[in-house]
Amino acid sequence: MTTRFISDLHLSAERPDITGLFINFLQTEARQSDVVYILGDLLEYWIGDDDDTLFHRQIQIELKALTDSGIPCYFIHGNRDFLIGKQFAEKTGVEILPEPSVIDLYGRRTVILHGDTLCTDDVSYQRFRKVIRHPWLLALARNLPLSWRRWLAIKLRDNSSGNKQLSAEQLTKYDAKDDAVIALMKETSADLMIHGHTHQPAIHSHTVNGIEKTRIVLGDWYEQGSILEISAGDFELKSQPLVQR
Repeated sequence: MTTRFISDLHLSAERPDITGLFINFLQTEARQSDVVYILGDLLEYWIGDDDDTLFHRQIQIELKALTDSGIPCYFIHGNRDFLIGKQFAEKTGVEILPEPSVIDLYGRRTVILHGDTLCTDDVSYQRFRKVIRHPWLLALARNLPLSWRRWLAIKLRDNSSGNKQLSAEQLTKYDAKDDAVIALMKETSADLMIHGHTHQPAIHSHTVNGIEKTRIVLGDWYEQGSILEISAGDFELKSQPLVQR
């Protein structure tokens, strides 16, 4: 069997092509998985479980159909959807994991996370993240009026590189840094790291305590789907064309 990982879909009602591919994925490949992991930024933004739009209901219904079929699905918050909470989990059957989380992936100790905490050169964002993700502020945010939370979503979007064209210097600034990667792999004693956020899909090798270890970066879904498939003996980071609707 196979475990599948996705991240950075940034689903929104304005992008039915991305939504179409995601629904196809849930109804086909995901149903043939041992487990499905969503490593953040599933949605373009999520301002609270009470923002009950038709689009959000559609996404939750499709996720519930997956988990009802017997496929476990786990979610880690991204920088766009960190207000996803208990109601979302109850409606979808998706289990929300802490970040980072360590899992046993076919006998391989693996650390999974969204990945924004690894981009330590983006100092202003790291400061902003530390404030906005403080537990008491999260509790406060969930009780703010929806209009205020929409403003917060716009602020978060403005503080993220998103799908804007970036210069080589900006791509370097917003990328994960080796020292942060190695520090986390040492802290978690992981042999493998999987994350998204940077929108730069690739396979990296890092030397940790004299041992070569692997880091896999998932791609975003702006222009194609990006799915990591891992089995007991192999893995493949593949892309798929978007669904035109």
